[in-house]
Amino acid sequence: MPELPEVETIARGLATRVTGDVIESVWLGSKPEPLKSSPEQIVRALEGARIAAVQRMGKHIVFRLEAPQAGPQSARTHAHWTVHLGMTGSLRVCDPAVALAPHTHAVLKLCSGRELRFVDPRRFGRLSVHRDGFQATGVEPLDISFERFAGLFRGRKTPIKSALLNQKLLRGVGNIYADEALARARIRPRHRAATLTYPELRRLYAALQKVLTLAIAAGGSSISDYVDADGEPGFFQIQHRVYGREGKPCRRCGSAIKRVVIAGRSSHYCPRCQK
Repeated sequence: MPELPEVETIARGLATRVTGDVIESVWLGSKPEPLKSSPEQIVRALEGARIAAVQRMGKHIVFRLEAPQAGPQSARTHAHWTVHLGMTGSLRVCDPAVALAPHTHAVLKLCSGRELRFVDPRRFGRLSVHRDGFQATGVEPLDISFERFAGLFRGRKTPIKSALLNQKLLRGVGNIYADEALARARIRPRHRAATLTYPELRRLYAALQKVLTLAIAAGGSSISDYVDADGEPGFFQIQHRVYGREGKPCRRCGSAIKRVVIAGRSSHYCPRCQK
């Protein structure tokens, strides 16, 4: 599933390509799973609207739409169209002459002559509209102060890996970057969140911010189906220290990377470096 760096990469790419464009028409496929709002709500909100901005909120891509022939600034906001990519979803800006990919569930025809297409083979992605605006739960991990970050884990008896994945605490962090941050902070994923010391939390805070920043710069991690708005893969996977490297030598000490299951999710760590 695309995580914060992948979604940020896609949102930035889309922002440079479609901001200011107008949605001329909307086609939606026949599969109901991707539609969190009704087809009628989506079409009514999107058709004729101008894309004023594109940004990431957690793991969502949010398009701020302005009503056609909008009046004063205060009256312009029309709706937010939000896209959650699920496990295999992608948003691509295409020339209309390009054949539709299998599993295309939405096509937005833009006044610029291009098309914005949502493709999702496994149909875990979600499309929805919000007339009163959209707000993701949790705090942005790249914006949070250390004091607030440390406060998130006070009294929490869950493993620190589970706490990092809790979207009500930190938005956008997923399995890959939780594992990579814990590896860089030298903390085992099973440790209870509430037992981490102040120095350990300091290391984790710095490691999480660093790994997310590096991953964004590399265009994210292409593990399965992830590609950016141009259909290009990311490259951060070549910098992974533990994720997906079970049995391979630790890049720091040479010990074999281990994998355990925590709350139904695979977790990778070095048994020597992470205490």
